[in-house]
Amino acid sequence: MSTQAFPAYFMRGGTSNGLVIDRKHLPKDESKWQPILASVMGSPDSYGRQLDGMGSGISSTSKIMVVSRSTRDDADVDATFVQVGIKDGSLDMAGNCGNMSSAVGPFALDAGLVAMKASRDSRLRVRMFNTNTAKVIVSEFSVDERGKYDPLGDYAIDGVPGTASHIALSFLDPAGAKTGKALPTGNAVDELQLEDASTIRASLTDIANPGVFVLASDVGVPGNINPDALGAYSNIMRRLEMIRRAGARRMGMDENTQSVPKIILLSPPSAEEAAQGINIICRALSMGQAHKAVPLTLALNLGASCGIPGTLANLTAIITDGKSSVVIGHASGKLGVGSVVQDGKIESALLHRTSRILMKGEVSYRTGG
Repeated sequence: MSTQAFPAYFMRGGTSNGLVIDRKHLPKDESKWQPILASVMGSPDSYGRQLDGMGSGISSTSKIMVVSRSTRDDADVDATFVQVGIKDGSLDMAGNCGNMSSAVGPFALDAGLVAMKASRDSRLRVRMFNTNTAKVIVSEFSVDERGKYDPLGDYAIDGVPGTASHIALSFLDPAGAKTGKALPTGNAVDELQLEDASTIRASLTDIANPGVFVLASDVGVPGNINPDALGAYSNIMRRLEMIRRAGARRMGMDENTQSVPKIILLSPPSAEEAAQGINIICRALSMGQAHKAVPLTLALNLGASCGIPGTLANLTAIITDGKSSVVIGHASGKLGVGSVVQDGKIESALLHRTSRILMKGEVSYRTGG
């Protein structure tokens, strides 16, 4: 066994962090990525800690973005999101990550994949084609007087301490990212038959990334449950995985793919939460773990779903009529997401993030047996 190394950035994107890599440093054949990318993240790791790599044992920090110049007319760069299995080292590229998408534009500028164009307001727009979902995302962010990404600013997001510069992400034509339709079954609510012969109501929606939405009360937990407490209920976690798998089957997706669809528990806000402007409460699961916040692509899905008549999100959210944005309460705070709808079509989904380059250099991986 030996080790090799290649250039990489370690970045925070929203409430996630991970490696961002120029595709030219990886084999052209994606089937050869697994041993390399698993090793750099410290997987497989039966202890679940990824101490021998750049990961830190939770799904939101076991992530990689692979970026390259695009040959498409409608994009500046191509971006492929990779979720690395912590214990087994598997690579899951079925869906995208909204948080790490916010790191792509700053990386592309810093790495020389895009050039700064003259702008009176010192903002740069980078169009990225996400290969996981075959959708275009537009990232707009600040640059300094040298034409470099400027991470400093006064914008704050829940789940990240301090402030940073604002990054606006527009997910263009987000409906049907994996299944081709916002409502893959054609129904606002489906009755799912589970492996234990029980049933549960669920809304199956595919906007930015597919999701399975159920009511927290139908699962038997409070809507504001702490993620650690939710994760400790092994029987409920098993049931939620059964629900996720049943939803995947109904949408015509591979139920064994952990990254999509994800499952979200919904509940209405309390009077105190409503006074803070929150329209709906959610608790999310990602890769079999209770999420500390909410996966951003699922937040986009949830926000847009609140405007689809008859969905559980639409029936649960409060005071959303006529609004183009929805405030979602999650385990780490709240998040505002927006959508632009014209003639019943979702033209774009909008969210706001921050990002920072934490380190750049070389990352090493093991080779051989």
